[in-house]
Amino acid sequence: MTAPSASDSTSTPYFEPRSADALWSLVSSPHPVVGKARHLGEALIHAGLVRAPDLHQGLAMQQDERGRGRQRLIGQILVDQGHLSQDQLREAIAAWLGSYVVHPGQLPPDPAALALIPRSVAERESVLPLLVREDALVVLMADPSDRTLLDELRFLSQRRVLPLQAAPGSLMPAIAKAYSVQAQGAPAPAAGGRAPAGGAARGNARPSAQELLGNLDSLPAESDAAAADVVSESDNTLVRLINSIIDEAIAHRASDIHIETEPAPHKLRVRLRIDGDLVPYLELPARFRYAMVARIKIMAGMDISEHRKPQDGKIDFARFGGPPVELRVVTIPTAHGLQDVVLRLLAGAKPLPLEHIGLSPGNLAALRQAVQKPYGLVLVVGPTGCGKTTTLHSVIRDLNTPNRKIWTAEDPIEITQSGLRQVQVNARIGWTFAAAMRSFLRADPDVIMIGEMRDEETARIAIEASLTGHLVLSTLHTNSAPESIARLLEIGLDPFNFSDSLLAILAQRLVRRLCTQCREPVAASEEQVQALAAQYLDSSAATHSPGARDALVARWRQDYGGEGGALTLWRARGCSQCESHGYHGRLGIHELMLSDEIIRQHIRRRASATDIRLAALAAGMRTLRQDGIEKVLQGLTDMPQVVAATNV
Repeated sequence: MTAPSASDSTSTPYFEPRSADALWSLVSSPHPVVGKARHLGEALIHAGLVRAPDLHQGLAMQQDERGRGRQRLIGQILVDQGHLSQDQLREAIAAWLGSYVVHPGQLPPDPAALALIPRSVAERESVLPLLVREDALVVLMADPSDRTLLDELRFLSQRRVLPLQAAPGSLMPAIAKAYSVQAQGAPAPAAGGRAPAGGAARGNARPSAQELLGNLDSLPAESDAAAADVVSESDNTLVRLINSIIDEAIAHRASDIHIETEPAPHKLRVRLRIDGDLVPYLELPARFRYAMVARIKIMAGMDISEHRKPQDGKIDFARFGGPPVELRVVTIPTAHGLQDVVLRLLAGAKPLPLEHIGLSPGNLAALRQAVQKPYGLVLVVGPTGCGKTTTLHSVIRDLNTPNRKIWTAEDPIEITQSGLRQVQVNARIGWTFAAAMRSFLRADPDVIMIGEMRDEETARIAIEASLTGHLVLSTLHTNSAPESIARLLEIGLDPFNFSDSLLAILAQRLVRRLCTQCREPVAASEEQVQALAAQYLDSSAATHSPGARDALVARWRQDYGGEGGALTLWRARGCSQCESHGYHGRLGIHELMLSDEIIRQHIRRRASATDIRLAALAAGMRTLRQDGIEKVLQGLTDMPQVVAATNV
């Protein structure tokens, strides 16, 4: 069956391909009738669907309605007058534009085409890959004008995408049949897989960023600084490079990707934040700085024409053939009309067990006892990026039982748990933490988690909720547990309600964990042990007896000492396991302050943070520095990491 001619009134713009060559002929070259008719009316006359007098009558009616402020298309007028049906009009428009409706018919899709688009994407987006020829992929779609989907398909296949309109009702059965046949033969590559130019399916290996960078370097260099503008954001190699950078950042456990642009001839620099430290990763030619930023903006749904204002967006990396990772994207205008980009990786991770986040046995038992109470307020505090959300979700993991209803309001939702009712706040539409709290209180909760106490209204509602029979968990950006009380009192909370609601405050920091494959043991000298003991006692800022240091060292030798009570310190060395850094992963150091009667009296009197700190230390609180030193003696980290994290 051949493509119908628009001059044949009995034909319809349906095409049932009998061969791959016939299909390729349809999409690779314009049909002869395209461009013959200058207007839709002419196309309708050529197709024999309307007569010239009827068309002129319809045009006169359209002109008259336009003068009265009404606007109807000529095609719709002719349908309303009964000169042709809606289906005939739709078919005529398709034939006039050369956009034929295609039925899969008896032509099986090319296995190489199916290998380029994963079945999950095909079923989710209603897309059937039909044919791979040269650098083009022919696909059958429900909506060939969906530019977002076309962009995703180009990214997945690394080819030009030629879309065709699917006949109604034919697409999903054809997709199921095609991929079922393929599954019975050779397995398709994963989402990240690519097929070589020849058309045969390749493995799922993705070229590394360094390999793709070599391809970029092999392109003709431009000496003019304006030459950067000639590189397109849809350039095949650049698109694959960005995909590989994100892939490798995930593989390196990076939390952020920093893309930093400079005026030519300085190179574009990419750095990764791994275990809290920025690590140089890649440098690209300066001529790609505009295209790289534009491509990331397209992926994040941003305005690529806006260069003067910062923008925020999100990338669902699964839509571009990667793992199910969401990236928060921010662009910042810099000097010389350039822009920097920072991408934060949100992996949708599962919560860690509470005993695996680094809490000491004493803090673990005390925190578990506090959160088992039916109502009250528990805070986790510390600077941005110190793992507060991870700790809260670990606590909730303990509380997440079938007999509890748990609501969470987060921005963004970084960790998911089955059984929780998790809400993403959106301040732009007024859906703030405070608004979420008010709604939660009407939804019969047992436990409420608020991502952050940002203002007095949120804090006040949280305290009211904790006093009316709910356990409330939240975070706060403060340096220590005692300072958190002072901060909340300063923003206007009622000290009596606050003192009654507070159960515990956990301050924390993250330090880099020594690589267990290559860490080196070093016998601690007496001078080193005494220096550690001095730091341990001085960090509490509390008076101590002359024999306190000796008693502390004796306890250390008993708890952590080897033969004869000898203490061992460990230092980083570096190996292939940790990529020669000497560290692999991070762990928390903590300061847990439990509320008791003395602390409550201090809160009611609005005592200073210093007075509250001394009361907490007297009750047995261990400071961040002290907890870190204990972990140094256990061989989990080293002293430079602890000092850097607690030097406040």
